[in-house]
Amino acid sequence: MAQLYYKYGTMNSGKSFEIIKVAHNYEEQGKAVIIFSPAIDTRDGTDQIGSRVGMTRKAVPVDEGTDLFDCVKRQQDPPGQRIYCVLIDEAQFLTKRHVLELTRIVDELNIPVMAFGLKNDFQNNLFEGSYNLLVYADKIEEVKTICWYCDRKATMVVRYKDGFPMSEGDQIQIGGNEDYKPVCRRCYQAAFKEKP
Repeated sequence: MAQLYYKYGTMNSGKSFEIIKVAHNYEEQGKAVIIFSPAIDTRDGTDQIGSRVGMTRKAVPVDEGTDLFDCVKRQQDPPGQRIYCVLIDEAQFLTKRHVLELTRIVDELNIPVMAFGLKNDFQNNLFEGSYNLLVYADKIEEVKTICWYCDRKATMVVRYKDGFPMSEGDQIQIGGNEDYKPVCRRCYQAAFKEKP
């Protein structure tokens, strides 16, 4: 029975690499997958996902108007063309409507969906996509990594600008290691303590 999986982790936890690995495992057995990625993340091109280990993979860009259910249903036409798994990168950028479309893919088309993304932003607020995936997912799993500054588990991110931690700004700002660092709670709090 198909299920909706939400696998969340901080930056640098290997989420995109995991998508590439899962897609490879399915396709090595001749089983087709679809990978979706937010259109606003153009770091690796408009139709690709990329991992920090240097691997990239073609993906279908998702924007506000994309109907995920319809995209997957159309991919199964003509009859006999089966999709075995749907993979979502940067799932925190999905809307509630997108997440509900994912539930339809699972429930009506009987296709497993694995969504990977951040849980919380640099201010420790949930993204719309992550909030709704936490509500609607059948299975939730943390993808773990270590703090940039110590050896504890990273659970948060700090956004930097010109080397200084930022506590205000737009929730969505696409960036990599130059802009964000995965940190534990202790190092997150230490980043914002005033220096004497």
